[in-house]
Amino acid sequence: MKPLFIVLILVGIQGSSAVKHSLKYFYTASSGIKNFPSYVSAGLVDDVQISYCDSNINKNIPKQDWIKKVSSEYPNYWKEETQTCQVKQRIFKANLEIAKQRFNQTEGVHFYQQMYGCEWDDETGEARGYDEFGYDGEDLITLNPKTQEWIAPKPQAVITKHKWDHDKDAAEHEKYYLTQICAEWLQKYVNYGRSSLMRTDLPSVSLLQRTPSSPVSCIATGFYPKRAEMFWRKNGEEIHDGVDKGEILPNNDGTFQMSAHIDLRSVPTEDWPKYECVFQLYGVNDITNRLEKTRILTNGRTQIKFLKKFNRCLPKRVCCLGPSVLMLHCPCRPDVLIRLDVLLVIAGPHECRLD
Repeated sequence: MKPLFIVLILVGIQGSSAVKHSLKYFYTASSGIKNFPSYVSAGLVDDVQISYCDSNINKNIPKQDWIKKVSSEYPNYWKEETQTCQVKQRIFKANLEIAKQRFNQTEGVHFYQQMYGCEWDDETGEARGYDEFGYDGEDLITLNPKTQEWIAPKPQAVITKHKWDHDKDAAEHEKYYLTQICAEWLQKYVNYGRSSLMRTDLPSVSLLQRTPSSPVSCIATGFYPKRAEMFWRKNGEEIHDGVDKGEILPNNDGTFQMSAHIDLRSVPTEDWPKYECVFQLYGVNDITNRLEKTRILTNGRTQIKFLKKFNRCLPKRVCCLGPSVLMLHCPCRPDVLIRLDVLLVIAGPHECRLD
């Protein structure tokens, strides 16, 4: 395989030393999907999955070695987390049926989801919480953290909005939990996993073109933390026309991948060296790849070698839950990225696949 020509320049995403940490929980009840758990939950710290539970295994399990340290301080932690999972499982299945009734639906594939958690600034100590519910990939009801009132973009959720808005005790409890309790647990988790969460992993960056008429894809895989940017520039200036940026996606080894694609069909080959892909990772120097034909991995044997050696990306089967609410069989291919804005849960020992 052709070597990777990576140029380091003295500009990076340096920023301040302050870091915002996040704790997120995702809950999903589903119906109409063959060979997939009817309930799935996951916890993530700084976008790294720390826990997993579903209706098949019926217990909450740790997903990182460092999160197991919580047991030394709280011996009943995983037992209580399992109990919480079992209770929420019943609640979410019931709420899914209520949502289906309100939308006048009885059959087909449907999802009822919640995402909640908090962000904490380790320099200022400021904490911000959020709580959002969705149905079939669209917002159903969302908490406004400033007013502590619920926003219902769907008429089917208005009755729930009025009920929750009038429950002042519950509103105060939620505010306290999201801004205090959640932040306290987040700090504990960060301390448990500090050596892992605060590390820096540099990526492999390469250029890939599937066919001569296809866009050229700049792909970075294996980087950590998630605070990264990627863009194309011409003659030193960032460009946007003809550029399509992919989402940052998790790899199955705790790192991340991202891509940026550029359409060069109208650009003469002799002008290609004027273009370069720039990858920026928080706290380190930029990595640039100048666009030259000799550096592009093309379809065929070279591409296969690239995939095998450099792609530490998605496992063969994952559970993809996002705005499109698709459960997908996702091959491990960096040139075919899945747009996710809500959740990608690695489904533990259970394969997630639509037959």
